[in-house]
Amino acid sequence: MIVALLYLMLAGAYLLVMPVAVMFYLKQRWYVVSSIERAFMYFLVFFFFPGLLVLSPFVNLRPQPRKIEV
Repeated sequence: MIVALLYLMLAGAYLLVMPVAVMFYLKQRWYVVSSIERAFMYFLVFFFFPGLLVLSPFVNLRPQPRKIEV
């Protein structure tokens, strides 16, 4: 029973918790990263792809409109 609960917790972390954290990280850093950090971001997206695919219908990552100061 404990093993089944452990597998369920690991699956939840892999499919829900970590992809949400990756999405927040990507949203905060996407336009200001260095090339090494961008490679790390691509690795995270590749590694957590199943969870990102599960969450993708509920996420809106369109860029925010720019504020032009006169």
